[in-house]
Amino acid sequence: MNTMLASDLPLPRIGRGKVRDIYAVGYDRVLLLTTDRISAFDIVMGETIPMKGAVLTQISAWWFKKLEGVVRHHMISADADAIIREVPALRDHHGSLSGRAMLCRRTKVFPIECVIRGYLSGSAWKEYAAQGTLAGDKLPPGLLESGRLEPAIFSPATKAETGHDENITVARMREIVGHEVTDTLESMTRAVYSLGERLSREHGIIIADTKFEFGRDADGRIILIDEVMTPDSSRFWAVDAYQPGQPQPSFDKQPLRDYLDTERRAGRWNGEAPPPPLPESVVSATSQRYLEAYRRVTGNDLKI
Repeated sequence: MNTMLASDLPLPRIGRGKVRDIYAVGYDRVLLLTTDRISAFDIVMGETIPMKGAVLTQISAWWFKKLEGVVRHHMISADADAIIREVPALRDHHGSLSGRAMLCRRTKVFPIECVIRGYLSGSAWKEYAAQGTLAGDKLPPGLLESGRLEPAIFSPATKAETGHDENITVARMREIVGHEVTDTLESMTRAVYSLGERLSREHGIIIADTKFEFGRDADGRIILIDEVMTPDSSRFWAVDAYQPGQPQPSFDKQPLRDYLDTERRAGRWNGEAPPPPLPESVVSATSQRYLEAYRRVTGNDLKI
C-alpha cells in the first residue's frame, strides 16, 4: 500500500484537516479520505507514516459496526469496492480509496469536541496538579496522575481551527448549543465510551480518554461522526503495563513526540514550522505503533 501525503479525487473538496481530506458527494453525503499525514505539537510533518490512514479509517469502521444499536452514526461504507459502486466517478481511483476512504452521511457539525476522561492524564492532569480543577471545576483532592476517574468525567472542549482545543465547562457548553443538545451529546458520549472501554479492556487496552464529534443529519437526528476511538482521538494504554501515579506509555505517535522533544532540547529545532526531517527509524516506529493499536483493539492484523 502506497503512502499518501495528499489526495486528488474528481469530487468537490470541501475541507482539508491535518490528516483528512473531505469531499462532497452530492448534497447529502461526504467522502472522508484519511491520508498518512501526521502532526505533532500542532505542526504537520513533511513525511508520511505508512498505513496510518488505513489504521485510523479501519479502526473507526470497526467501532461503527460495534456501535450499531447503541448510537446512530454517519458511516455508509469503508470498503473501496462498495464506495465505487455508490460513486462511479471514483472507479479509476481504487488505489487511493483502498483502506483509507469512508463514505458518510453529511451533517451539520456541532462546534464542540465531546471529550470523556476515564483516567486523569494529559492536560487534565496538568490543570488538576496546579489548581485542583478541570476546566475550572473543582475535583476531589488526592487524585493520582493516570488514576481512574469513577465515574468518567464528561469534559467538553471548543473546536479550534488552529492550535489546541480549549476545555470548557458543561455550563458553557449549554450556552453554546443549548441544554437539550448538551444532555443528548453527553448521554451519547457516555454510551459510546462505556462500550469502547469495556471491549478494549478485554483486548488488553485501556482507553484513558477520547473525544467524539456529533452532527445533525438531513432528518434532524443527532449522529456520531468523524473518527471513533482511534490512536489519534484517544489515549490508549496497555492494561498489563498500567501503573497509576505516573505517566503511561501509549499506543500513538509517542516515538515522534520523543524525537521532536530531543531535537528541541538539543537546540536543533525551535518548536515551530518547518519541523525537522524525520529519520526512517522514527517513521517506522510510529507506523508500527499504529498497527499495533489496530491489532490490540480489533484482535486482528490490518489487511488491506
